[in-house]
Parts: sequence; C-alpha cells; structure tokens
Amino acid sequence: MNKEQLIEEVAKSSGFSKKNAEKAVTHVLDSIFEALKQGEEVKLVGFGRFNVRTREARMGRSRKTGERVELPAGKVPVFTAGVTLKKALN
Repeated sequence: MNKEQLIEEVAKSSGFSKKNAEKAVTHVLDSIFEALKQGEEVKLVGFGRFNVRTREARMGRSRKTGERVELPAGKVPVFTAGVTLKKALN
C-alpha cells in the first residue's frame, strides 16, 4: 500500500472527503517525522514504536569496485512492531 492508497482507505472508512483524509494522513506522518527529528520516540499502542538509533562509523565495501570504504556515523530510523500487530500477522 502506498500513500495514495492509504489516503483512499482512510477516506472510505472514515467518511472524510479525500482532501480531508489526505490532510489527516499527511499531518500524522509529518508529526511522526518531526518527533523523530527531535529525538523523541513515537509509540502507537498495539501497532508499534518508532525511534532513532545512532549508528557508529564502520568499514564497508563499495558495490561497484569492491574496495573498502569508511561509512560515516549517523542516525537511522527504527520501527519495532507491537504485540497486537505481530499477533495479527501470525
């Protein structure tokens, strides 16, 4: 499912117009994005948890040449599925 399909599903299930559903979905995603940028954790009970982890610098290999290259340290977003989501999938 992509963002457009999600918007259509929200509009259909909530009775919102497609324009209002798009605003709602966009606002939720932007809120998650901003919280993660500020280093906050986002918990959606039953669905999962979004947070940011710091990855240390490390050595890797270039896919094209096979040469060893240094990969810089950085932050990466992480999603951990909640118990309810895991149960629904199994």
